[in-house]
Amino acid sequence: MGRRLYVGNLPYSASQDSLQDAFSQCGTVESVTVITDRDTGQSKGFGFVEMSSDSEAQKAIQQMNGTDMDGREIKVNEARPREPRGGGGGGGGGNRW
Repeated sequence: MGRRLYVGNLPYSASQDSLQDAFSQCGTVESVTVITDRDTGQSKGFGFVEMSSDSEAQKAIQQMNGTDMDGREIKVNEARPREPRGGGGGGGGGNRW
């Protein structure tokens, strides 16, 4: 079990502070990230919370999954590891003229 949690189906009004407050009732919150649109800055409806221990993360899943946050039923589960991204790939091969 990891300490990093995925939190989905967030209301667009959710902020890092509101997630911090909600999850702090389950233990010590190490970090919170709400994923936002690069252009508009609006929440994309999901984020990540890192708890200080595996047991606190498990408690947070049990207590927070399915709870209501501003009219939305949030989904909380263990975050999957990041997939390695291909680096900088493909540019063209220059002019062929």
